[in-house]
Amino acid sequence: MRTIGQHRDEIAALVAPVLSARRSAVTEARDVDDLATGAGGGRGYRELARAVVAPVPLPPFDNSQMDGFAVRASNAGRALRVVAPIPAGTMPPALEPGSAAPIMTGARIPSGADAVFPVEATDPGAFPAALALAEVTVPDDLAPGTFVRATGTDLPGGGELAPAGAAVTPALLGTLAAAGVTTVDVVRPLRVLVVSTGSELQGAGDATIGDANGIALRAALAEVGVLARSVRLSDDEPTFVAAIAAAVGDWADLVLTTGGISAGAYEVVRQALEPRGLTVTSVAMQPGGPQAFGTVELAGRPVPVVSFPGNPVSALVSFEVFLRPVLAADAGIPDRAAEVVPAADGATSPEGKHQVRRGRVDDGRVHFVGGPSSHLLAHYAAATHLVHVPIGTTSVEPGDPLTVWSLR
Repeated sequence: MRTIGQHRDEIAALVAPVLSARRSAVTEARDVDDLATGAGGGRGYRELARAVVAPVPLPPFDNSQMDGFAVRASNAGRALRVVAPIPAGTMPPALEPGSAAPIMTGARIPSGADAVFPVEATDPGAFPAALALAEVTVPDDLAPGTFVRATGTDLPGGGELAPAGAAVTPALLGTLAAAGVTTVDVVRPLRVLVVSTGSELQGAGDATIGDANGIALRAALAEVGVLARSVRLSDDEPTFVAAIAAAVGDWADLVLTTGGISAGAYEVVRQALEPRGLTVTSVAMQPGGPQAFGTVELAGRPVPVVSFPGNPVSALVSFEVFLRPVLAADAGIPDRAAEVVPAADGATSPEGKHQVRRGRVDDGRVHFVGGPSSHLLAHYAAATHLVHVPIGTTSVEPGDPLTVWSLR
């Protein structure tokens, strides 16, 4: 029986080549708007594949930093007549000598002006009342460039807006939009096929069980920037390999199966894939003891396969412990926040296994939610933390320190 650390290293080594190959070779062009909203297949794209050059300077023209009056600074201390206002989004006429133009934030500075003083410096102190002024007096200390956002001060035209490998963040997407960039090349997300096994998922009447694993694992994968599809396959070994290969096609980078790796008579994943390269093993963990992994020939190519137990809590705990850390690191997403807190309740744990319980942290203590059984999915949904009881600990007493991982 291997340790959690040993198995986590095996999974990381199995997945590393597909992560590396995807980043270096697999790029796609995506609309910036889709990347921002997740529409049009834009969800999950987190990294630029190629550098982006600004087609225009940012800002693209001199504009006002605030609501005020556009003037020439050499008129400091003088009274100037007020001319037509300049709203944002218009092309203003040149500023006539001896005049001041009311100007709104973001509006283009007219030629002939080189400074803005705020509307608060006038007697009304605000627009629209200040639009009725016949003249305004320019502050004595006004200097050229005051409250003017000069062309290219954020980024010059032709400058590198973002390098290859830059994270696709809200700020970057906003910058792309400001520069008029509508499409960028991005590294496509990892694509995972989630395979839920068990004839009970396709049974009849009361014999049918809902496919919790397919939904839950797709959602968990989406949290770390992975695109996922799911299929349900029965425990029919003669058709299993062909069915999973057809689902893999040329789409999937990685296959994640649930169920079918224990010691029963109808363990289809074990029976069908172990002869083809899958390694089935036991890990000193509860829940999630049965595990499997390996590279299997599917759809005419070698495909990494990770296999979790079929009970839904076992599958989710296995994902958190073995697969999420490597996928989160690849996506640049922080791992689960861990802290040590005292137990509020007592509990027991198998001596030779690392037990992963579900819990909630309230008032600085962790309260167990539900028991250790791997079918208690509703209790998992009510929990906010995973609670780790290490190997060698057979009982937990109130006040004992426990490591917890925050799930939210």
